[in-house]
Amino acid sequence: MSKIIIAIPRGRIIKELKVILMKTSFAPESEMFDDKSRKLTFLSKNKNVNFIKVRAFDACTFVAFGAAQIGIAGEDVIKEFDYSELYAPLELNIGHCRLSVAALKTLLKKEDPETWSNIRVATKYPNISKEYFAKKGVQVEAIKLNGSMELAPSLNMCRRIVDLVSTGATLKANGLREIDEIMKVQSKLIINRSAFKTNNKKIQNIIDEIKLLVK
Repeated sequence: MSKIIIAIPRGRIIKELKVILMKTSFAPESEMFDDKSRKLTFLSKNKNVNFIKVRAFDACTFVAFGAAQIGIAGEDVIKEFDYSELYAPLELNIGHCRLSVAALKTLLKKEDPETWSNIRVATKYPNISKEYFAKKGVQVEAIKLNGSMELAPSLNMCRRIVDLVSTGATLKANGLREIDEIMKVQSKLIINRSAFKTNNKKIQNIIDEIKLLVK
């Protein structure tokens, strides 16, 4: 019997995810939630289910290419990669935040965002950014960064960013102001479509069990 591998993202949602997963019949070994552990693969209570721990931005790729059959990913990452092989059947009601456009406060004193026509932004989300601004008739050059987006405007790389926002405190601390929300974000269960066809019953059982635990 082939094992089901579930890709779990490291980072900000791990504590919320622990509350759900530890109540399942396939709960992972507790070391998976230990920030100090360097392990990347973990067993579970179910001998047919294993877990892997990956970067949040890589979860979709591991599942889309079949390295894992199931995963957890934010709606921002799902939309950015837009893999046709992914199916996202369940919202988990965790990891809530928003993807927004922000700009230097000093810039906004001189410019109205409605007048922008050709701009540069720093972001982890070049595809979402280009699509968003294209709908507004704005041509955008997206500088791909994997973190510390808020530094880019202060170092004159650009004057605007597209990034995840939770409280807005980091933006404020770096002289930026949120302008517009592109999308609301929460974490979702993602499934590899091919795996779902060949392991339908086992994967559906996992979906159903998690569904009962999502509030």
